[in-house]
Amino acid sequence: MKGHRIGYVRVSSVEQNTVRQLDGLQLDKVFIDKCSGKDTNRPQLSLMLEFMRDGDVMYVHSMDRLARNLDDLRKLVDKITNKNITLVFVKENLIFTKDERNPLSKLMLSVMGAFAEFERSLIKERQLEGIAIAKKEGKYLGRSKCLTDEQFAEMRQLVADRYKKTDIAKKFGISRDTLYRYLRQHKKSEISAVLGYTS
Repeated sequence: MKGHRIGYVRVSSVEQNTVRQLDGLQLDKVFIDKCSGKDTNRPQLSLMLEFMRDGDVMYVHSMDRLARNLDDLRKLVDKITNKNITLVFVKENLIFTKDERNPLSKLMLSVMGAFAEFERSLIKERQLEGIAIAKKEGKYLGRSKCLTDEQFAEMRQLVADRYKKTDIAKKFGISRDTLYRYLRQHKKSEISAVLGYTS
């Protein structure tokens, strides 16, 4: 029995046209996700992976429509082709199958894996460099410290007594930005309480 021809479409919002991605292709079924490429919650993609069977052919407009990044793409290609499903990227004119005799598919998967690792290494390197620079400039304090109610009350009193914000922040081991955030949150709470009382 001949397999199904299945299309997968992802658009970032409901306003985008979903038809044009696979325009002109005769498909038995189409699954459409309306979400950002960074979104890990892609329900239609999950349904499609459950629906597809041995011998089916899956069509996607382009690689960026299927995956969030190179690592995600490589894993999905592996997952799909291991079910003996042919994966076709229309824009790139690339076809992936489980067929081990296809040297191009094997090469592309290897290249994608290498680039995914390269991408992860660059991101990690940039993060470490950013932290090192911030530490050198005295701006890196790690995760924001959580103040107790007593500490917060003391902090507010010091602010009311017109102590320097920099000195107050240093005393409690927080940044000035964190100090201002605490004060803004407290002000919002006071306003909400007043509005709730007078309504």
